[in-house]
Amino acid sequence: MQKILHTPEGVRDSYGRECEQKLALQDKLHAVIRSFGYRDIETPTFEYFDVFGKEIGTIPSRELYKFFDREGNTLVLRPDFTPSIARAASRYLLGSPVPVRLTYLGNAFINQSSYQGRPKETTQIGGELIGEGSADADAEAIAVVVRMLLAAGLKEFQIILGHVGFFQSLVQEAGFDEATIAELKQLIKNKNTFGVEKLLAGQAVNEDLKAVFNSLTSLFGAKDALVRAETMTENPGARAAVARLEQIRAILEQYQVEQYVTFDLGMLSGYKYYTGILFRGYTFGTGDAVIKGGRYDRLLAKFGTDAPAVGFVAVIDQLQNALTRQKIIQENTETRCMIFYAKEKLADAISKAQELRGRGICVELVRVDENRTREDCRAYAQAEHCALVVELI
Repeated sequence: MQKILHTPEGVRDSYGRECEQKLALQDKLHAVIRSFGYRDIETPTFEYFDVFGKEIGTIPSRELYKFFDREGNTLVLRPDFTPSIARAASRYLLGSPVPVRLTYLGNAFINQSSYQGRPKETTQIGGELIGEGSADADAEAIAVVVRMLLAAGLKEFQIILGHVGFFQSLVQEAGFDEATIAELKQLIKNKNTFGVEKLLAGQAVNEDLKAVFNSLTSLFGAKDALVRAETMTENPGARAAVARLEQIRAILEQYQVEQYVTFDLGMLSGYKYYTGILFRGYTFGTGDAVIKGGRYDRLLAKFGTDAPAVGFVAVIDQLQNALTRQKIIQENTETRCMIFYAKEKLADAISKAQELRGRGICVELVRVDENRTREDCRAYAQAEHCALVVELI
């Protein structure tokens, strides 16, 4: 049997300067999240299937990496951090009179179809604000992600903000069945105006409500989008969703980040646990969102403790791709040194390296011999952007 020694489809190795820049980016993003009072948490890479099952409302079962433990229980590699954080918070962390703020960093795994061209393993960093159901918390989550993207070096990006309550209230009013709702959601997500019109033509829905659904493929923009949305319907739930977005917009002005936010009343998600706002962040250089998030007020109750929550995540791989294409480099703040030494100078080289490492300098020892000349070593040091070179030849 032939051995397969390369990486599986959908995953890749990261090394050298690419890996260093990724780690530097993670450190910057982590520092921003921590500056808002979020505390670190680590959850297992794999969990019981029920944590991500259909009832929870995460991705379809066919896209989970599933395997079994010795007792026959079904386990899955986490596709999404939020259910794991909700499980842990529900069991161990709630009960405080103040909200719980948690931040995490790790990899998530989705067994996507190969034709989609998306990675099956991604590195993600995010935060969850649990125990606070106000617009203040929603605005804080958005302010955090804006500050994260600015810290990464981006100057041109947008956070697109919507609210699942707008669409949900309208479909409840229309009385659509689940199949129709699923088809309508897909058409709206694809901005397929013609498809929406065609689907609604066969539905027993009044013309005013049809007009609102037809508008969802184009109901986006700045503050004017909220004004248009409010004038289109008298539905209490839909109007409450618009009012919530207006509250958040006003708070974002206090954070001085409102210029990075636009609204989309047709924004929908495949994750069923979202109950309020949804948001995604986009920039040049990648077609996928680099930021995702939203409110999920009923998720923790599925793990035993009822509490409102809002969360966000940055997809490091997508963000790094965008930064690379925009030629924004994550500079490594470490001072690196290379010491080139001849065989008889080994003791001196080790002594010098220990001295420099004691001063916080990263030191790499490289022996010069007949197979590795001084010129070879100098060229290598230049390529690696070493700030300091010591030659003990």
